[in-house]
Amino acid sequence: MAGEKKVTLDRNIPLDRIRNIGIIAHIDAGKTTTTERILYYTGKTYKLGDIDEGTTQMDWMAQEKERGITIVSAATTTFWTPVFEGVLPPELFRINIIDTPGHVDFTAEVERSLRVLDGGITVLDAEEGVQSQSETVWHQADKYKVPRLCFVNKMDKLGANFLRTVDDIAEKLGATPAIMTLPIGQESSFKGVVLLLDEKAIIWEGDETGAKYRMEEVPADMAGEVTKYREKLIEAIAGTSDKLTEKFLKGESISVNELKQALREATIAYKLVPVFCGSSLRNKGVQPLLDAVVEYLPSPLDVIEIFGMNPRSQEEELRKLVPEEKFSALAFKVQTDPHVGRLTYLRIYSGKLEAGSYVLNVGKREKERIGRLLLMHANQREDIASASAGEIVAAVGLKKTATGDTLTFESDPILYEGIEFTEPVISLAIEPKTKADQEKMGLALNKLLEEDPTLRVKVNPDTGQTILSGMGELHLEIVVDRMKREFGVVANVGNPQVAYKETVTGVATAEGKYIRQTGGRGQYGHCYLRVEPKNRGEGYEFKNEIKGGAIPREFIPAIEKGVKEAMENGVLAGYPLVDVAAAVYDGSYHEVDSSEIAFKIAGSIALQAAVKQAKPVLLEPIMKVEVTTPEEFMGEVIGDLSSKRAQILGTASRGTARIITALVPLAELTRYATILRSMTQGRASYYMEPSHYQEVPGNIAALIIEKQKPESAVS
Repeated sequence: MAGEKKVTLDRNIPLDRIRNIGIIAHIDAGKTTTTERILYYTGKTYKLGDIDEGTTQMDWMAQEKERGITIVSAATTTFWTPVFEGVLPPELFRINIIDTPGHVDFTAEVERSLRVLDGGITVLDAEEGVQSQSETVWHQADKYKVPRLCFVNKMDKLGANFLRTVDDIAEKLGATPAIMTLPIGQESSFKGVVLLLDEKAIIWEGDETGAKYRMEEVPADMAGEVTKYREKLIEAIAGTSDKLTEKFLKGESISVNELKQALREATIAYKLVPVFCGSSLRNKGVQPLLDAVVEYLPSPLDVIEIFGMNPRSQEEELRKLVPEEKFSALAFKVQTDPHVGRLTYLRIYSGKLEAGSYVLNVGKREKERIGRLLLMHANQREDIASASAGEIVAAVGLKKTATGDTLTFESDPILYEGIEFTEPVISLAIEPKTKADQEKMGLALNKLLEEDPTLRVKVNPDTGQTILSGMGELHLEIVVDRMKREFGVVANVGNPQVAYKETVTGVATAEGKYIRQTGGRGQYGHCYLRVEPKNRGEGYEFKNEIKGGAIPREFIPAIEKGVKEAMENGVLAGYPLVDVAAAVYDGSYHEVDSSEIAFKIAGSIALQAAVKQAKPVLLEPIMKVEVTTPEEFMGEVIGDLSSKRAQILGTASRGTARIITALVPLAELTRYATILRSMTQGRASYYMEPSHYQEVPGNIAALIIEKQKPESAVS
């Protein structure tokens, strides 16, 4: 019966006491451990989860438990009553939390989570400071204008340095940090924090559960430091409010409540980023962080309205984020659940949704029925009858809704901006071992494609092999592992291959003609195409420049279809063509014999012929690589990177370690983890993320093209 009671309680919490937050960070900064502690202190779990033991609540997939990493973003709902004095009343708050992966291979999970969140906690490692992936996720959050708090974790770690990490936040992230807590001790002597605004010290007694802490006066040896940083904090907060600036300049006293209220407004307006510190693993610093979530991060009411497009009038329209408004929601994640089937996670922006209702998928113009509504706690579920604006829930019964789709009622459609994902950079060939596996593999891939928008699947027309493309080797490894475990697919897997692309560097025109006469009605399609290059990353564009009806309008879509299909396999080595504009500008047709299929084939022929003349080149993915190494191996690491066609961007110091940042072609990074370990006696580590595509040097391109030829010849 506890579950029913919780749902009733849930319904009664007003919107201003709901927080939709995400926990984002670099891999290994302590996101999942911080989430586990939050769940423990909010009473959601009664046993602390441990990553090393594989007992965490949020990492529930078998692969996550084995590897100690987060692969899919997990959502949960929990409740918190503030324990320290603040502006907000000590009432029950509902917190919807999404724990996101830190590994760059699963960056889509972060992207889609940030799209629907109101606020975020960025977890940083006190010794490592701001790392590459911290910057990446920070800029993703900037894109969606998500207000954030920073939690400097691992204050007990050797080399931990709180103030250096705060400097990093200002320099590398371009944010204005507001230091809210100062650590009492650091490394092994870290035992508590000073709350600067309240001028109180919190000391945790022991590491076990962190439930026992005591409030004290500020330690005498820290009085000077606390005064200095408190004054800086007051000045920073006062600078965000005209009223407080006036008081500050006149030397009038400003109450703590006024400061906290102004800080809340400054955080939501993204003028300041409150910074806290602690050690999640040692159960220190989590309660002040939870108080800060309800105190400073926005409720759905603070985000007053959302803009979308009315599909009927094609004009911009806004919806107020309240339950009384017309219903609208965004699907941000699809997941296959072994017990209930296809789950679609929804952020409800406006109005109210009841289980059993019919909704319209606005982009796809499809009507769907919501079978059940669920409140999620990682992979556990709780049925609810309805959900309102500001909530994050999962729906059962949506068959065609995918990530980024907008749902409304048929009477009041609105279309919100979708979610964009990075293109895959690596691929591998996969083939089923038996005929029975063939069918299972098709089913498994369809379900995985629904869940993961960064996964791509295509069949190589020459070899008949299925090609899986993803964000990195780990990404593809997890996909293959899930196919085996969850869907029972036994398959042979090739080695990962770099996902090259092709493009053109010049302008060219060509004719495409498809004429067949086989007795009776024939086939006639004839067009002229011009291709030209577009800037890197701009994608594909098709233009219709036909004048005077040289080709009837109804055949133009068929030509475009032929062009698009031909672009899937380029002319140099069969890789997809990108960043190309194709324009059909002339042609002819036959009154009787012209057909869509004939024009489609003509479009395909014309594109291939034009591309061959437009100076085609190969493009390769370039990765941003960050190597952390002891100083003594720095020369060797840089030398090795240079031999891999790397462009060294710079070096920096962090404690005794040296950080080397470089741009390196992905093709050169095969087995790099092993090479780096052997070169540095296992003491260096590296991190990489996709940066951009660039032209492959001529001599290397020739080798790649040569290598692809025998396969085509055999087929």
